Amino acid sequence: MTGPVCAADQHRSAAGSHHCAVPEVTFCAGCIANAVATPQHAGMRALLRHLLRPLNLALLLTWLAVGLSLRDAEPQSLVLCWSLMAAFLMLSLLCDLPQLRPWQVNALLVLIAACSLTLVWLAPRTGTTPVLLVVLAAQLSLVWSLRATLLAMLVVDVLFYLLLRDAGFSSPSLMVLIYAGFQAFALLVGHYASNAERTRDRLALVNADLLATRALLADSARDAERLRMARELHDVAGHKLTAIHLNLRALASDPAFSQRQEIHLAQQLSSELLTDIRNVVQALRDSRGLDLETALRALAAPLPKLRMDLRIDGDVQVTDPAQAETLLRLVQESLTNAARHAGASRVSVEISRQGDGVMLRIEDDGVVKGALREGNGMAGMRERVEASRGDFRASVAPHGGLRIEARLPV
Repeated sequence: MTGPVCAADQHRSAAGSHHCAVPEVTFCAGCIANAVATPQHAGMRALLRHLLRPLNLALLLTWLAVGLSLRDAEPQSLVLCWSLMAAFLMLSLLCDLPQLRPWQVNALLVLIAACSLTLVWLAPRTGTTPVLLVVLAAQLSLVWSLRATLLAMLVVDVLFYLLLRDAGFSSPSLMVLIYAGFQAFALLVGHYASNAERTRDRLALVNADLLATRALLADSARDAERLRMARELHDVAGHKLTAIHLNLRALASDPAFSQRQEIHLAQQLSSELLTDIRNVVQALRDSRGLDLETALRALAAPLPKLRMDLRIDGDVQVTDPAQAETLLRLVQESLTNAARHAGASRVSVEISRQGDGVMLRIEDDGVVKGALREGNGMAGMRERVEASRGDFRASVAPHGGLRIEARLPV
């Protein structure tokens, strides 16, 4: 049984195997397959890397600049201001955590907006607390669509205007317009940055799809070449060796040559060589089979937030490229659904032999919301399996995740 192995480890271990190693994917992403248990300080290092990301560094520097200006705030509100500043920083850092659900991120953004506006209300004369609204605009643009971000910032700026007018500013509209310009700049930069990141992720998925397909095509070409060599050996070399063996037998039965030791030795060697060629031909035919593991791991590589447990039984052998393509697309669709819709962090993929067919079981640790409905993705999976004369079944696992079972004939 093939256990979960990291792509890099598989590449190193493939030197002694006839299968190719996992192709490299042209983007920076962590290995999704299970690795050796990390040390106890790995979590601290991950947190430090998260804090030192460029956007978080910019957030920290901006937060410090605003914090230095709070010394001019009213003394009686200073403790509350710093409490709100600490809450703003903590919520902003939490908002960027990858394991959060969309509704959790939205709740954090609402709290960040509340902290920012409250700080503007408590310390309007410092002139720097509205900078936090610029940071808010950038954060919203990284998560929400451009239209939703513009509407949200319009509401925030209306509240900002009311707070400035209540604080006694002579021209609150001018102040709002000035900061709205900075907000628009931060909003557009964040919007195009998030678009670039999404485009990169889509290209990574396409790249992985091409690599997985290339792996299957390379295996299919190798199988075709092995089959061609087996036929050539059987039809050409085997035929000629059989003729040589028959001629040597005829010479050995001739009284003029029957006593020659060389004739008997040549006859024995030709017989052994013919047997060896037949064994080689049989081995070439028996070694056929596509390397599903390489293709599946290449598919999963662009999803660093999702871990995949892949197990393929040793007796599983798929020689039909069309059936291998069906297995590949079923796993691809399941990984995509688990990453985008189910909120899963782990997907278990198991391919085993069942009678005269291959059984594929996929299960994630996400949560199916409501009744299980067959959307376009699942309908496409069912259609692929039925086109291969197989059986498809989708159900909810006991822990609430999605379970896919497909049986394909071999």
